[in-house]
Amino acid sequence: MIDILTLTALSIAVAGFVVGVVVGLTGMGGGALMTPALIFLGVGGGEAATVVTADLTAAAVYKTGGAAVHAKEGSPNLKLAMWLIIGSVPMAFVGPYAVKAFTTDAEELDRVLKLSIGFALLFAAATYALRLYINLRRVRSGGDPGDPNPPVRPIPTLLVGMLGGLLVGVTSVGSGSVIMIALLMLYPGLSAVKLVGTDLVQAVPLVLAAAVANIAIHGLDWGIAIPLILGSVPGTLLGAKIAPRVPQSYIRRGIVVVLTMSGVALLDKAGWAPLGREETHPLLIAVVGLVVLLLLPIIWGFLRKEQGLPFMGAPTVSELDTWNYAGVAQRYSQKPRAASECEEDPSGQHS
Repeated sequence: MIDILTLTALSIAVAGFVVGVVVGLTGMGGGALMTPALIFLGVGGGEAATVVTADLTAAAVYKTGGAAVHAKEGSPNLKLAMWLIIGSVPMAFVGPYAVKAFTTDAEELDRVLKLSIGFALLFAAATYALRLYINLRRVRSGGDPGDPNPPVRPIPTLLVGMLGGLLVGVTSVGSGSVIMIALLMLYPGLSAVKLVGTDLVQAVPLVLAAAVANIAIHGLDWGIAIPLILGSVPGTLLGAKIAPRVPQSYIRRGIVVVLTMSGVALLDKAGWAPLGREETHPLLIAVVGLVVLLLLPIIWGFLRKEQGLPFMGAPTVSELDTWNYAGVAQRYSQKPRAASECEEDPSGQHS
């Protein structure tokens, strides 16, 4: 019988609960946070394969609940989800077998997985910044929201599903970050609720396929999976409940810093050649976090100036940090305002 009344099980449940709250608050993918957290906690001996398998199993549980809610409300675009599933499910299943086939022993497998997760975390952090920049450009160009019921583009959607499936199958990262930003770029007219609903619906078979493949190869440590589920499910529900009262933008920006630091730490831990280490160096990770925290606002300021905006000010990151930018576009577009608005503003200057 599995003993879940241990200090290790409690720490796993607490980690699951905290990450679940963040996922419920922000909608950002749990794998990008949970997997590195469990690895650095030393769960399962710190072996990446064990952690990835348990995380995918837990994700299959709490994502199913979220998808059921969205499906009941009629929010997902089911045709779009279907094409994503056609691309993602086979790749999610094949990915773990491909990694296993090209590694010679358990030590090399662990190193390859940690390298893959490290790069996936950096990729996930970059998608957040890319989404803000895309919204900034669209806001300044007039913010045309596009078609709210766009025709599905099968080939690009299929490719997005394949890339997302491979990432999730190997690393458990990508379902709630990489696929979402790709959908935003391909289908800008989708409302926030349809975008999230579509992603959740396609994520269920994707995560299930990835979990089944990883369990078949590595087995499942129930001593990790059960506490993880017990912690993450109520955490996700609580996060979703309090989300309207919490400033999510600040949390998301904090997550970007954490993802970047975690990604570099895993690359360092795996002995990535440019870093030249086999174990993480706390000072290196702290410097990376500080640089990201201080440098990104400066880079963002120059990107704003490129769009004809002041270095700081409106539209703020909080205003742009949304899947639906149409309302913000009405205030900050470069397009001329209507004559009636110009009469109210004799200076003729735009907001």
